[in-house]
Amino acid sequence: MQFSKMLGALAFAWVLIALPAQAAAVTVFAAASLKNALDEVGREYARTGGQARFSYAASSAMARQIEQGAPADVYVSADVDWMTYLAERRLVVAASRRDLLTNRLALVAPADSKASLRVARGMPLGRALGGGRLAVAGAEVPAGKYAKAALTSLGAWDGVSGRLAQAENVRTALQYVARGESPFGVVYDTDARLEPKVRIVGLFPSGSHPAIVYPAALVADSKNPDAARFLSFMSGPRAAAVFRKYGFTVLPRR
Repeated sequence: MQFSKMLGALAFAWVLIALPAQAAAVTVFAAASLKNALDEVGREYARTGGQARFSYAASSAMARQIEQGAPADVYVSADVDWMTYLAERRLVVAASRRDLLTNRLALVAPADSKASLRVARGMPLGRALGGGRLAVAGAEVPAGKYAKAALTSLGAWDGVSGRLAQAENVRTALQYVARGESPFGVVYDTDARLEPKVRIVGLFPSGSHPAIVYPAALVADSKNPDAARFLSFMSGPRAAAVFRKYGFTVLPRR
């Protein structure tokens, strides 16, 4: 009887050992402008049996956190500069790096605003602000850098540079306009489409600023075996359909 019990216990222990441990969720650090799209990509990924969790902030903030040892598996930036920053410090896996998406830059106003401007060289944006401030992301944040480049290119920067409402990320800049705290803001087209309390005054010409590119890569210190699988899924057709739904342009895989 004792022997039978022992055999049963050993068999049960063997079953426990043989069962595969459930893989930990892939932790993704991503640009704030990707939140709605990536949340849905994560739900699509869950249907394949995987799990992903997301942390969103400015690309600069996410890169700094990874540099300080934050436990991330995948990094998705809103520009190439912050990805290169991590690559130069060998904090991402260079061979895994890929450019996923592009975006457009938009001038927005509160939905009930009657203001009208043509987004072109010589536009009187400073005068149109009246006594208000232009909502933009901070100087280190990709959206803030794109905004400065575009406004400089169109000759409008000098008229607004001392009248900025700088935000920690592009989504916060969008909310300044949505709440009526700023009469105008410069944000991504994809973000503006999602906010019913703003309207798009115009899109900036693509040649007025560096191309808005979203690169992704594996974080070098990641020990999660599913990280590469999620990165591949994010580059695949199911994720591409989601990104297009939210207004992003999907770049061809190379």
